[in-house]
Amino acid sequence: MHDTNPTIEGQVFGIKFYIMEKKKTLVIGASTNKERYSYLAVQKLNALQQPVVALGLKSGSIGNTIIETEKKPFNNIDTITLYINPLRQKEYYDYIFSLHPKRIIFNPGAENDELAGLAKKKGIQPQEACTLVLLATGQY
Repeated sequence: MHDTNPTIEGQVFGIKFYIMEKKKTLVIGASTNKERYSYLAVQKLNALQQPVVALGLKSGSIGNTIIETEKKPFNNIDTITLYINPLRQKEYYDYIFSLHPKRIIFNPGAENDELAGLAKKKGIQPQEACTLVLLATGQY
């Protein structure tokens, strides 16, 4: 059976590691607040050398990643990870679909059956999961 998981797992000197395929991610709901999960997700993506762009209500930066406040037409977005509640997501539907992502991650509190259903119809994989857990376990 062929394994389609692009993650390579290994162990050197008893230390487990994961090497992940580079997947450009857009974090929607990014914040400069170091206690917010969106901040931690951007930080972890950067630490793993994953390309990341961020969109939030307030401009700022997380490390070298600038938080944009305008819905820019980013190119080559593989994954959109959501940190905004379903009511706020409605204004992003057209924007999300215009970016043609392969996957949308609905982090805890962002679950949205309506958007997930629309995404499926467009061939986009909806995933209810925690981005931080996916990254930590090599399942991203």
